[in-house]
Amino acid sequence: LLRSSQPLTGPNRRRCREDEKLLGTILDEDERGFVIDTRSAQAAKQARMGGGGTEPKSSYPQWRRLHRALERGRPLQESFTKLVEACGEPAPSMDRWLGRLDGSRWLGHVKAALSTACLAAQCLDREGSHVLVHGAEGTDTTLLVTALAQLILDPACRTLEGFQGLLEREWIEAGHPFQLRCARSASSHARGKQEAPIFLLFLDCVWQLSRQFPFSLEFGEQLLLTLFDNAYASAYGTFLCNNEKERSLCKVKESTHSLWAWLNQPEEKHKYLNPLYSHNPLVIWPSVEPQSIQLWQGFFLRWIRPSQHLDEAWVQIRRLVEGN
Repeated sequence: LLRSSQPLTGPNRRRCREDEKLLGTILDEDERGFVIDTRSAQAAKQARMGGGGTEPKSSYPQWRRLHRALERGRPLQESFTKLVEACGEPAPSMDRWLGRLDGSRWLGHVKAALSTACLAAQCLDREGSHVLVHGAEGTDTTLLVTALAQLILDPACRTLEGFQGLLEREWIEAGHPFQLRCARSASSHARGKQEAPIFLLFLDCVWQLSRQFPFSLEFGEQLLLTLFDNAYASAYGTFLCNNEKERSLCKVKESTHSLWAWLNQPEEKHKYLNPLYSHNPLVIWPSVEPQSIQLWQGFFLRWIRPSQHLDEAWVQIRRLVEGN
């Protein structure tokens, strides 16, 4: 599973022979690979008309291109804003609530992200093929797909330690610009051009996996909520800056504490573990049918719905498991 930090051809050039040579060395003569492009076919066409942005098929004869458009930026931000506003409406009728939920299109974004990740996972697991995922910049939807695909395929990524490693590798070191994307409160109406809840979309997809496979992830919902909180406001340096270069210049590792070190303390760690967890060595294939994708109430209704009874139930489950 590969990810590209930029399109395989750049502005004002028709071919990139270095990329052609690199991808050519990955495959043997009888092998094939898939390029999953998270831009729409129309967006790729427009980029090509501007002088670059996509690679000619003839230069990559062993690679098959698959377009799976994933929204990012303003459309994703507007979708999230509509859903937050719908959740905050006092006592709406059922028809109005369902209409506003559907109109926000947020669950559609969740479905699209999981579907694309499943496609990447299927190419790897069932086809035995190499997969290259890339998009407009390679720091948003690209990371979303590669991280979710690894969760689906690799049981090691579904442990608490493995999930932290996945986030460090696929989001932080890969250059997701947390400072730009999470510049303000997620629910703020004042928006910068670079803001977008792409990391929240990833966490929502992980929650969908944890709901459909309640025994297969070692961590629970509380960890996902904590990660969201720390992406927007944190006493730790883990999500600071936009890339490794900026973190190095700002000496983040030398000047701040790590979120992972805090989470892994014994007195803290138990709060984030799933008491129902049982190691599952198999691939977990999520359902993406409309009835299978649900609203993440623990997040979107977090400050509206009282959580006391749910918290008590979670404590009781832990006690029962430990007692047995």
